[in-house]
Amino acid sequence: MIGLGTYAFFWQHSDRAPKPLSLIDAFHATRALDVGLFQICDYAPLEAMTDAELRTAAGVARELGLRIQLGTKGICPAHLERYLRLAAVFEADLVRTMVGAPHAQPSPSEARAWLTATVSSYEQAGVTLALETYEQVATDDLVRLIDDVGSAHLGICLDPANVVARLEDPRACVEAAASATRNVHVKDFAFSRRDGWVGFTYAGAPMGTGLHDYAHLRTTVRPVERGIDEIVEHWLPWQGDAETTVRTERDWTRTTLEYLRRTP
Repeated sequence: MIGLGTYAFFWQHSDRAPKPLSLIDAFHATRALDVGLFQICDYAPLEAMTDAELRTAAGVARELGLRIQLGTKGICPAHLERYLRLAAVFEADLVRTMVGAPHAQPSPSEARAWLTATVSSYEQAGVTLALETYEQVATDDLVRLIDDVGSAHLGICLDPANVVARLEDPRACVEAAASATRNVHVKDFAFSRRDGWVGFTYAGAPMGTGLHDYAHLRTTVRPVERGIDEIVEHWLPWQGDAETTVRTERDWTRTTLEYLRRTP
């Protein structure tokens, strides 16, 4: 299923927006685009919400017919257990996280022990834990970690844009992670020369205009056939003013949805 994530509303959630969207506002905006899945990912206000606020947000999502997923950072067992409880409130079937931040980067043996200690709770709850491909951990090492833990409820959230920062080839990342992938973050990306031709800026691009060979990802991972959700997000730089930035963010979302819907 195609979904939207909070990173598709990054600037619209921001205090720099003329009228910052709440989480519930984003739910309504998602439904208005005929999308039935929303991933609350790295959304700081979530952890500060009261139980009543969480129940209200979850209730709105259900009323709108939105399936919810969650996203956080870190694999400390206590933190993952906290997100499993949040997943129960939202009836979420997947929690995306990353091996490192905000906690200290665990050693491979620590990461294996932490995940082994936690994943059984996720199995019992029927929730998948998806570790995102990031520059902190090589894709091959991330796949090896998942294989070592050996749970059907532990896999990869595939985002090949991130691994460029450790000089990994995005296509190689896709191929290495394909069999373990349980979730995909969808965005295009490109390099542009900085002013004066001193270095580059690596940032987002409208879907289908950048360097991401998404057709290769779909052929290799087969998300539609395997029932793997594709979550739209953006790396949109500030466009000089709030109105232009918010309008561009919304345009990029529509462009990405159109691309995914028309591309086999």
